[in-house]
Amino acid sequence: MNKIIFLILIFCSSILYSGETIKFLSLKKSKVNVRYGPGFDYDVKYIYKKLNFPVKIIDKKENFKRIIDFKNNSGWIHSSQLKKSKSFVILENKILFKKPSLFSKPIAKLEKGRLLLVKKCEKKWCKIKTDDYSGWITVDKIWGNY
Repeated sequence: MNKIIFLILIFCSSILYSGETIKFLSLKKSKVNVRYGPGFDYDVKYIYKKLNFPVKIIDKKENFKRIIDFKNNSGWIHSSQLKKSKSFVILENKILFKKPSLFSKPIAKLEKGRLLLVKKCEKKWCKIKTDDYSGWITVDKIWGNY
């Protein structure tokens, strides 16, 4: 009897849960138009000018994806302008360390809003690369995919 109830609960929860996970993609080019609607007939709302900038996909229609960024700006981008990538923006100032430990040598102070490219992650730390530096940071208070 318990097995039957357990199987029913699993079945019901799988119906209720769509399986959708939060999906982040990055900008494929250094200049990407964001439009008011899902088509080239819609006006350009604003333009991103940052290669690898992470955006969260919140909707899709045909070849367009509705995105939102870490500042809550939203709009529609053509799918050809997006790619899978491991990058994120830090939401608070962080210290970049030589090794994945708070007791490691500090390399630099990174300012809030900085774009970081992820090389690899271990537990609560990621090895990152940015314009001038490479090192390890903790992965709390970030926006993007790692």
